[in-house]
Amino acid sequence: MPGFNGEFSHTMDAKGRVIIPAKYREGLGEEFILTKGLDRCLVLYTMEHWAELEKKLSQLSIADYNSRFYRRFFSAGATNCELDKQGRILIPQNLREYAGLDKDVTIIGAINTVEIWDTAAYNEFMQKNLGNMDKIAIQMAEMGF
Repeated sequence: MPGFNGEFSHTMDAKGRVIIPAKYREGLGEEFILTKGLDRCLVLYTMEHWAELEKKLSQLSIADYNSRFYRRFFSAGATNCELDKQGRILIPQNLREYAGLDKDVTIIGAINTVEIWDTAAYNEFMQKNLGNMDKIAIQMAEMGF
C-alpha cells in the first residue's frame, strides 16, 4: 500500500472540483473511493484499502445499533472517483456539506489514506489537539507504538 504523507493547500472551484496533489495520484490509482471521515473531513481510499474496509464492515453485527450506524456512516457517502485531465475530482454536494467545504481546502496524506479538510476546520482541529500531544504520545506508547 502507498505511504501518503505531506500537506497541501488548494482551492475548490464553484463546481466542487479540487486538484489532488500529483504526489498522491499514482498511489490512489485510476479509480478510488471518496467518503466521509470521522473528524468531519473527507477520506480517499485506494480500491484495495476500501475492499479491506468493506470486508471488515460487512463482518459487523447487523443486530448491534452502533455497528449498523458505523456501516452506514462509511458506505452511504461513498462514491467512486476518477481524476479528470487536470488531476481534479468532483466532490458531491452532500460530502461538501458534511465536511463544510467552501473554497479553501487542505489535503493531507494520512499514511494509507488521503484526507480533504476545510482549511479553517483543519487548522482548528490541529490547534486543539496539539495541546494534548503528550497524552496522545503516552497512549500510543501504551499501544506499542
